[in-house]
Amino acid sequence: MDQERHSVSCHLRREAHSRKNDHMTDENRVMEFLGRVVADNAAAFAGVSTSLGVRLGLYRAMSGAGPLTSAELASRAGLVERYTREWLAAQVAGAYVLHDRETDTYVLPDEHAAVLADASLPTYVGGGFTMLKALYSAEEQLANAYRNGGGVSWQEYGPELAEGVAAFFKPGYEAVLVQEWLPAMEGVEAKLRRGASVADVGCGFGHSTVLMAKAFPQSRFRGFDFHEPSVEAARKLAEQAGVGDRVTFEIAGANDFPGGDYDLVTFFDCLHDLGDPGAALGHAEKVLADGGSCLVVEPNVSAEPGENINPIGRSFASTSAVLCLPAAMAQGGPHALGNHPGQEALAAIADQVGLHDWRLAVETPTNRIYDVKR
Repeated sequence: MDQERHSVSCHLRREAHSRKNDHMTDENRVMEFLGRVVADNAAAFAGVSTSLGVRLGLYRAMSGAGPLTSAELASRAGLVERYTREWLAAQVAGAYVLHDRETDTYVLPDEHAAVLADASLPTYVGGGFTMLKALYSAEEQLANAYRNGGGVSWQEYGPELAEGVAAFFKPGYEAVLVQEWLPAMEGVEAKLRRGASVADVGCGFGHSTVLMAKAFPQSRFRGFDFHEPSVEAARKLAEQAGVGDRVTFEIAGANDFPGGDYDLVTFFDCLHDLGDPGAALGHAEKVLADGGSCLVVEPNVSAEPGENINPIGRSFASTSAVLCLPAAMAQGGPHALGNHPGQEALAAIADQVGLHDWRLAVETPTNRIYDVKR
């Protein structure tokens, strides 16, 4: 009996020690996770000052300028020195800007300028920060939508959203649309060179439309978007780019835009935002010329949440929760896909409306480009 009690006692001590070790492990995990969340919180606060740096031209003013004092930067950007100095302190804390203590000067490294200052480079991501104001200001509408199942329409987010989205996608389109995406579409590039008819659905500010028009002067392009301010901005862009003779922009929905016999219908990062993507694809099928194609550009993100545990996946999934899904829900259609439904879901919707040939043409770290035909 004593031996049995001793055995039980030893077992209980081992179990208690094990629970203690488990508790210690949990504490370590708590602290590790706390560190991650604190870092995210710091980045969230810093995002506002980064957006200000983009909007106020502070990064552009520092780009290639070498070391500057806060007064010199304020003068170059046309801003108040005291605010500029405080902004610089925040940038130094995030290691976006470097500070020389001896000379009290600040410098934006060329590598950082390529990301924050030069909108013509494919590495530029400033537009992603200028969207923040619109997204954060819609928090109350989003909370209500989460409670009652409604949506938040594109117009409810404020003008900064359309501006930020256009600025965010433009560098990527400039880097790969004409150079890689269109050549990966079966037979499309040759048609465009000879002279084709193209509909750019959900064209926004028209960056994708104008890029194609500049590259293929024999073709004719029509951009469609339901958002009037975006269409007005697109028309100005076409004028500035000197392609007004072959590009028009019109206010129209994705499932009723006019015209027909299009050799190419494009959906740049917009199909998943629609409440009825099937109706949009169905309309595209009806207005396609014989042998015509749809180019569908979607985020390169997985339908499986566990496969998106990376910065790009997190960015898209987070945007979907506060923009893509609510915008689709606001339209009251049969689908609310979010921006990561997966290729199979999209292909199934296309197949139901007569677009049976769905092929992955090419992909980048951020996008998947599909070649879709009857």
